[in-house]
Amino acid sequence: MSDKTEITFMQTRLIRLASEEWHLPVEQIIRLFKETDVLGYIEKCYGIFHCEGDEAVLEDIKEFMKEKGTEIIV
Repeated sequence: MSDKTEITFMQTRLIRLASEEWHLPVEQIIRLFKETDVLGYIEKCYGIFHCEGDEAVLEDIKEFMKEKGTEIIV
């Protein structure tokens, strides 16, 4: 499997996980991720993220979004 395919799988998995953890619809998560360039962030940090668990990556994404002005409060 190519790196690009693996990155896409990770992005998709994290969208679903964020939806479940943050109690928001998938459509809203996608919109928030696009607005804050989380998908690009996942691609850029894939080398590190693929070694961590999804929960740790999701926490990192929350911090990234907060720095971009979008805070997720659960």
